[in-house]
Amino acid sequence: MLTGGPTGGDVLRRAIGGQRRRVAGASLLGMTHQGCEAMVPVVIGVVIDQAVATGSTGALVRWLIVLAVLFLVLSTCYRISARIAERGGEEAAHGIRVELGTRVLDARGGAEANRLPGELTNIATDDARRVGTVATMLPFGIAGLAGLAISAVALLRISVPLGLLVLLGIPPLLWLGHRISMPLEQRSEVEQDRAAHASGVAADLVAGLRVLKGIGAESAAVSRYRRTSQDSLAAALRAAHSRAGHEGAVLALTGLFIAGIGMAGAYLAMNGTISVGDLVAAVGLAQFLLGPFQMLTWVNAEFAQGRASARRIAEVLAAPHAVAAGDTALPAKTDGGLALRGVGFGALRGIDLDVRPGEFLGVVTRDPAVARDLLLCLGREADPAEGTIALDGLSLTALDPADVRGAIRVAQHDAALFESSLLANVAAGSDDRADTEAPAVLTDRIEAALRASAADDVARTLPEGVDTLLAERGRSLSGGQRQRVALARALAADPPVLVLHDPTTAVDAVTESVIAARLREIRRGRTTLLVTTSPALLTVTDRVVVLDGGAVAADGVHADLVAGDEAYRTAVLA
Repeated sequence: MLTGGPTGGDVLRRAIGGQRRRVAGASLLGMTHQGCEAMVPVVIGVVIDQAVATGSTGALVRWLIVLAVLFLVLSTCYRISARIAERGGEEAAHGIRVELGTRVLDARGGAEANRLPGELTNIATDDARRVGTVATMLPFGIAGLAGLAISAVALLRISVPLGLLVLLGIPPLLWLGHRISMPLEQRSEVEQDRAAHASGVAADLVAGLRVLKGIGAESAAVSRYRRTSQDSLAAALRAAHSRAGHEGAVLALTGLFIAGIGMAGAYLAMNGTISVGDLVAAVGLAQFLLGPFQMLTWVNAEFAQGRASARRIAEVLAAPHAVAAGDTALPAKTDGGLALRGVGFGALRGIDLDVRPGEFLGVVTRDPAVARDLLLCLGREADPAEGTIALDGLSLTALDPADVRGAIRVAQHDAALFESSLLANVAAGSDDRADTEAPAVLTDRIEAALRASAADDVARTLPEGVDTLLAERGRSLSGGQRQRVALARALAADPPVLVLHDPTTAVDAVTESVIAARLREIRRGRTTLLVTTSPALLTVTDRVVVLDGGAVAADGVHADLVAGDEAYRTAVLA
């Protein structure tokens, strides 16, 4: 966890503090409701002593009117309090989801490290909801405490021993309730962790379903999810058992306490210390106490689960950033020259490379890890452990990551498409769309990108052309069609530096040759890096750099390397 980052307690305090007005208003109305509830048995006792025992009809009518007013006030206060508290909880949960979304989408990254996408989704939904529930429950807890205090005062007026019994008995009961909730808090955290992992595995398997079917790994995938799901179920059952035990134990303690109050009141009535009406009021107050105690038990359990969820949320919010912010501004005009000096990161081993502005460069490596780590560094998703990368003489580590990604667009091999029209997917990478809420428009730049990537051929095969709605992640398209649409999106962005990783692996040879020629044309005068082993793409490059063992092993024109470098020939033509 990042030093100085938020803790679980900070998350809870912010969630409650952000809704303090609603919490205060709901608490005030809740206390009024509980006060009126506590006064009902007291008024009934007064009715017995002043109206029933004396036979006074006038007194009976007056006190019945008082009872009616009490019921009207308490029911109104409860309804309004519950609505305000529920709204506060929903607003608190929404605020946490926004904060989590902002952190996950932060250009500096880091929040997604060692977490599956489904796990982050679970934290942003279930955990955020549980923390929001704390803001909903807090007014009920305050109202419950107020009910206990008002009952104690009322019992003190009836009988000092009864009032003292309540005042002295409540703190130990609350302390015991908190102690009993500790196992629930621990097991709830494990439950949420297992549930989030199961969600992440499920999302991961669904995303790779086609690949799993293609390699016949369905049974292995099912077995993996079954184990994960069973672990999640076991954790959920342990948490449920803990909650049931917590509620049962607290209810038993509360029952014994209330029974003790009732017996003490009966004893005092038999001795003549209190009247019959006082006895009825005392017994009624003892029965009423069950409500606040149950409310506090419920609130305590929700707090236990909320604290566990708040810790998980805090871990995401406090996750170290993958890269630093940078404080140097990128010039308005970027030429696109790159200089790598002694770059070491992961599989990279001291890469020295110069890329001239406007150069069309091929990068060949047979090691996927080398390609992955190079793309991470160029896109500033990670900073080199050694050496530097400079854009037009400015070190990438000195620039804001968002500025770097605007100037250096890295198009990953497995780029995902959105559940939107083909045109909207391509336009998502273009600066032509100043208003992201407005419908996408087929501009000259987007049309050129569609043609260069041969995605215009894809559009012609679809029922509504470029306006055809694509399924989630583009699953309604074939692998080659998805690649062409993703390539069109990268080209439509028209960045000063474009890095393409294997953009045509699922495209047939004829279409690949067409794309290669058009790529060269559309990117003329703009720096382009093609990380690929495709001979069709490498043929149109200005030169090719070969990476072997994480370092530059060869540098030259494609035709010369094919003729004179056997290792290169094997990598490209095999």
